Amino acid sequence: MTTDCLFCKIIASDIPSTLIYEDDDVIVFNDIKPMAKVHFLIVPKLHIESLKSCDEAHQALLGKMLLLAPKLAEEQGLNGFKTLINTGREGGQEVFHIHVHVFGGAAG
Repeated sequence: MTTDCLFCKIIASDIPSTLIYEDDDVIVFNDIKPMAKVHFLIVPKLHIESLKSCDEAHQALLGKMLLLAPKLAEEQGLNGFKTLINTGREGGQEVFHIHVHVFGGAAG
């Protein structure tokens, strides 16, 4: 955990969020600036700056995050959805804690 990281603060319950799912490895909550009717983030509890920071040791965690996307999207009423991982400032990343955006449905 990094004390100045927004997502680490959400994981620690220091900042409130609308929780969708949580287990020992990940937390999933609604995006505060939704791009669609349904827009949530899958965030590992382990602080990893970006996809570029990952290596083979993160393979199972990354797989878990991606496999959660269709399950949780369906639970949120989506038959189809998009996933997005912004990587680095030039890739549009704003919070430097890896996360997967899952969104779909009509624009919010």
